[in-house]
Amino acid sequence: MGCDVSERGARSKTQLVADRRELHRLAEPGWCEVFTASKVVKVLQESGWQVRCGADVISRDARMGLPPQRTLDFFLNRALDHGADPVTAEKLRDGFTGVVGTLNGGAAGPVIAFRFDLDANNGGEATSRDHRPVREGFSSIHEGFHHNCGHDGHTSMGLGLARTLARIRHELAGEIRLIFQPAEEGLRGAKAMVAAGVLDGVDYFVGCHLGVQALSVGEVITGYKDILGSIKLDVNFTGKSAHAAISPHDGRNAVLAACVAAQNLMAIPRHGDGDTRVNVGRISGGDSRNTVPSSADLSIELRADNADTLQFLRDTAARVVAGAALMHEVTSRSDLVGESRAASSDPELAKIVHEAAREVPQVKAIRDCVEFRGSDDAAEMMRAVQGRGGKAVYFGIGTELSAIHHNPRFDFNEDALPIGLEILERLTCLLGAPGSGARPRN
Repeated sequence: MGCDVSERGARSKTQLVADRRELHRLAEPGWCEVFTASKVVKVLQESGWQVRCGADVISRDARMGLPPQRTLDFFLNRALDHGADPVTAEKLRDGFTGVVGTLNGGAAGPVIAFRFDLDANNGGEATSRDHRPVREGFSSIHEGFHHNCGHDGHTSMGLGLARTLARIRHELAGEIRLIFQPAEEGLRGAKAMVAAGVLDGVDYFVGCHLGVQALSVGEVITGYKDILGSIKLDVNFTGKSAHAAISPHDGRNAVLAACVAAQNLMAIPRHGDGDTRVNVGRISGGDSRNTVPSSADLSIELRADNADTLQFLRDTAARVVAGAALMHEVTSRSDLVGESRAASSDPELAKIVHEAAREVPQVKAIRDCVEFRGSDDAAEMMRAVQGRGGKAVYFGIGTELSAIHHNPRFDFNEDALPIGLEILERLTCLLGAPGSGARPRN
């Protein structure tokens, strides 16, 4: 293998679980991950990594879907209350919560980038005692926000990888970059880091995810294909208020327009040239039961496995929104708040993941070339690397789930964490072995 990653067992798992549970308890949504990112900075610095963060790794103008300033301020203050370093927090505040650690090996070699997502989801966590985080005391203390997609586990593995690679840096060739990305949910963060140049010069890109299509501990998917491209839109309808009984004819009902739009967005036909998804995730509007509502909002997403089909969805959705507005004599506005292209893993790199996984004793089943069936803005980073001649892979780490992703009862089996970490470690050693001569570029 070329380097030693032999430290395993209870000590490794204990640290991974402790990190994961701390992050789960202090769940932070996209662009607000001040405590999480501050913890990452601290671990990287203590382990001897070169660290960049904040505006150095996030392009201000490429950010999408920033929360209101009051939300940004709330999570900044909570991070400080929970011990975040004030100097670091100042660099991360107001939606600059990205971190990149760099480690140079003992010889020349490729640039290898690993990406880990930081953010929790909007949505509350289950509160009953039969939910393990409640029972064992690490459920989210931030009401309305919950790590219900496993990103706390991803960050925990990223911190574990940072600690291991720092110990064996002189046994590696090339440069290692650990990319800790904010705002994956809603597909908002990757583009801003790509635009800041954090993927420049990367030869190999590696992303991973707990669960999804790998649903038992010891199962590994070596490379997902057909990660769906997606567009996230916030739609507003603006009409005219009026008394619902005395002068309803003077009103222009924005909620009805939103309802018509929602029904017809969900009725967009499937496309024969690709796999498609449409979802209306939120609808809100109105002021009182006896007033014609003058404003209504929709949060929608479109997904497809290729650019042409995704554009078809976008064009069709625009016509649906415009038609609903015309029908009810209101105006409409659509804002792009998240976006990522479709991508697939490179088979050559997936084979190296396979090689790393089969050396891990706890791995019991390995599957190659599986459809992801969802979206992840790691795809933007994959495409950035692939577009410059590099190779990219996005692989799956198996775990049982207490409930499906994005569910209030979501939790995962923490036995998956040391398995995922060992695969990442072994993959680094394979890609960064001195004298291997491995280069993906032509």
